[in-house]
Amino acid sequence: MGDFNLALVIVAIVVCVIVFLFNVYLLVNYQHPDDANQAYFPKFVVVLGLSVAAISILMLPADVANRQACRHAIYNGACNLTLPMKDLWLAIYILDAVLVFFVIPFAMFYYEGDQDKSVGKRIKSALIWVVTTAIVCALVLGILYGLIGEVDFTVRHLSSTTTSFPNSWDFSSGQPCIGGSDQCSAYPANAASEKTWTMRTTFPEYVVALATIVGSVLFSIFGGVGIACLPLGLIFSFIRRPKAVITRSQYIKEATELGKKARELKKAADALHQEERSGSKGRKWRKNVKAVEKELLQLEEDVKLLEEMYPQGEKAETSWALTVLGYLAKLVLGILGLIVSVAWVAHIVIYLLIDPPLSAFLNEVFIKLDDIWGLLGTAAFAFFCFYLLLAVVAGAMMLGLRLVFITIHPMKWGGTLMNSFLFNVGLILLCSISVIQFCSTAFAYYAQATAAQEIFGHTLQSLRGIKYLYKYNVFQIAFIVLAGLTFVYYAAFGWRRKKPSGRFQLSS
Repeated sequence: MGDFNLALVIVAIVVCVIVFLFNVYLLVNYQHPDDANQAYFPKFVVVLGLSVAAISILMLPADVANRQACRHAIYNGACNLTLPMKDLWLAIYILDAVLVFFVIPFAMFYYEGDQDKSVGKRIKSALIWVVTTAIVCALVLGILYGLIGEVDFTVRHLSSTTTSFPNSWDFSSGQPCIGGSDQCSAYPANAASEKTWTMRTTFPEYVVALATIVGSVLFSIFGGVGIACLPLGLIFSFIRRPKAVITRSQYIKEATELGKKARELKKAADALHQEERSGSKGRKWRKNVKAVEKELLQLEEDVKLLEEMYPQGEKAETSWALTVLGYLAKLVLGILGLIVSVAWVAHIVIYLLIDPPLSAFLNEVFIKLDDIWGLLGTAAFAFFCFYLLLAVVAGAMMLGLRLVFITIHPMKWGGTLMNSFLFNVGLILLCSISVIQFCSTAFAYYAQATAAQEIFGHTLQSLRGIKYLYKYNVFQIAFIVLAGLTFVYYAAFGWRRKKPSGRFQLSS
């Protein structure tokens, strides 16, 4: 048992190092050239935030493995060599909340500050915003914790018979219990014995619970949309792919049109910048900024598509072959993703929404995979949790392109500014709490008796004022409904290519 625990600690350390190095690799390759060799603090926050999000997802499989290390112990307290998972959970999620509500906003305000100002003035301006937010959050948390920071557990008394301690132990199929009794274990008393046991939760657990609620709202919206649009977007991207290489005359014609659209966009952007300097930033201005951002993204997609349809240079044939293979890879990944999405939706309906559950479904799959090889079920478990995070990012991108009140922050290889990085990291961190809570509930049979279930299962679902959201499966129902609506939307309109309007309602 000791060797297994030592191996678990070693694996945990190695995984943390790999996650950190991988996030540094993502930052280096996704960052915009304008941010090279500068903006070091936002970059540190990005790497730290991505690492915390990834480690928090991996902690649930580690929690399961940690519990299995003590499977031979009579009770949990008899195993002294396991990792202190409850303390680690609280530490990682307090860090998560601090990053989301304080550090990332400060980094964004500092990065987006007026470049003409000195570093000291930019730090001062960012601190004013963050300190104001901190005071408001502290007041709200303190008031809520003082008024309703309690958990209500429904308990029922158990009854059992008593007997004298025997001098010998004689058990058989006809006498399974000591003293000749037919009741070997305690049994529930009558329903009238049910009582509500109230106790005050700890403040860190309460902070985690409220952060989970905020994240659950975003997770239900973005995750529900993303679970459908992530695989279907890849599949329909293959359907809308360029079928053949165009001629040079066609290329010149399309390039001329794109150049004309680019000049129109520059003219619109300059006009909006002039309006911003004059101080006339109203609702109409924000709507036009959103329209320009959407048209710019569409223009970039059109340029990329044109380059794919007319590869140039000495390796034009190789480039076209790689383009074809890339779209085939999207089709394969889309089909695999669709299978995972359908499995997720089916599992939510079968295991969470129907009471009693029709089947443990994916829980049984993970257990059987563990029987084949110890880490196979754990790896599949981690993959399904990570897939939900990818769905959240995909859903945020889709809604950002269609809703005015959601800011677009695209992630582009070699062209992502730090404010977009920080926004997406904040979204991932905030939703990662809810993903863990969602997975610990959806895979309760597989992840039973873990520290995560104690925090996110018993405490969170018994917290006064919040428990009804989980009792009536509000977030799961919203998730399924949005997933269904997104599937219908893609089935009806996903095969079409949206054309830019090229019109902006400029007030100047």
